[in-house]
Amino acid sequence: MRRFPDGFVWGAATAAYQIEGAVAEDGRAPSIWDGFGPILNGDTGETACDHYHRYAEDVGHLADLGVGSYRFSVSWPRVLPDGRPERRGLDFYSRLVDLLLERGIAPAVTLYHWDLPRALEERGGWLNRDTAHRFAEYSALVADTLGDRVDTWITLNEPWCAAFLGHGSGEHAPGRRDSAFEAAHHLNLAHGLAAPLLPGRKGITLNPHVVWGPDEAAVRRADGISNGVFEGPLLGGGYPSSVIADTAHLTDWSFVKDGDEAVIKAPVDFLGVNYYSVTVVEPGGKGKPSWPGCEDLKFSSAPGERTDMGWSIVPQGLTELLLRLSRENPGLPLVVTENGAAYPEPVHDDRRIAYLHGHLAAVLDAIDAGADIGGYYVWSLLDNFEWAFGYAKRFGIIHVDYATQERTWKDSARWYRDVVAAGALPGA
Repeated sequence: MRRFPDGFVWGAATAAYQIEGAVAEDGRAPSIWDGFGPILNGDTGETACDHYHRYAEDVGHLADLGVGSYRFSVSWPRVLPDGRPERRGLDFYSRLVDLLLERGIAPAVTLYHWDLPRALEERGGWLNRDTAHRFAEYSALVADTLGDRVDTWITLNEPWCAAFLGHGSGEHAPGRRDSAFEAAHHLNLAHGLAAPLLPGRKGITLNPHVVWGPDEAAVRRADGISNGVFEGPLLGGGYPSSVIADTAHLTDWSFVKDGDEAVIKAPVDFLGVNYYSVTVVEPGGKGKPSWPGCEDLKFSSAPGERTDMGWSIVPQGLTELLLRLSRENPGLPLVVTENGAAYPEPVHDDRRIAYLHGHLAAVLDAIDAGADIGGYYVWSLLDNFEWAFGYAKRFGIIHVDYATQERTWKDSARWYRDVVAAGALPGA
């Protein structure tokens, strides 16, 4: 067995819109995902996993897993609908936090996991600079409510997705196909404005792309578009000049105002890392709408086995990513805030166990090579609403029957419970 370091945090992760349901209860206002059209099978998050009413049961599952931390997100339109604090929504999260602590589980709160209030989208959303300031106000409200009991905060989850899937390809809400870089900048600014307002340990979760390919120039360009736009300003280096040059035909970056980059590089205590697969690029393609600035590149997947999402299974990509981030940001602890796989098997999910085993071994490889990695959160605790794929893709280690809301442990949940209890990876 290979042991993880003492103090390594084991966790499970979810997101509000993907599990809560109760979209019209207790004063919650619509988000950009409520009524968003292009979702497989016409699915919605109206009920999802009904976690809003079943949170106590779900905390019981977390306790039985033995995890030390639960990463969840707060629904912005539930606690601050139309700019007015909603006590019933705040009380829900307060009850959730209290129950977690009662069961010995540390809450890790994500403030934005893509459910922007629709009222703000109608005023321009992330293309409106003012939204960053509204996010800071919302963050302060949540911190004031939960800050006496929550020590770990994440401002944004995967701003690349919010910007480039929501404003590039349009496959995510709000479904726009322009101004992705402007949205990205205002998301970065939102983080910078909010982070100093949070107590305890604060960070941001990115989904850095591991870009592979035979052509160095193509890899450099795709890496800049996907990683440099966020890592550069957030971690203190500013927007890379190469990215600005590569996107000059798309934007003049005039939305970046004097002083913005100083705000964006607000100090963080850790960097959250979400990883699922790698991206392969080469010259001679037609690009992808979610990768503006890479219009002449061909995108493909690494060879080999894939998950139900069609994503190649490449554990060594996670090792490579963690070592790069560690090398480029010495002294900044890393936390794997999401990692997991979609498979359809309702209970006997050996392929998910193999995926998790391979990626936890990859984390250990990075630790052995000197990376400072403080924890790992499996994605996800429950099968849930998988955004544009609706309920067709199942990431949970616990199966959810959406007709009855019955929760059933998959084999992977039992396996993960045993890994957590041992603090070690079997057979590695």
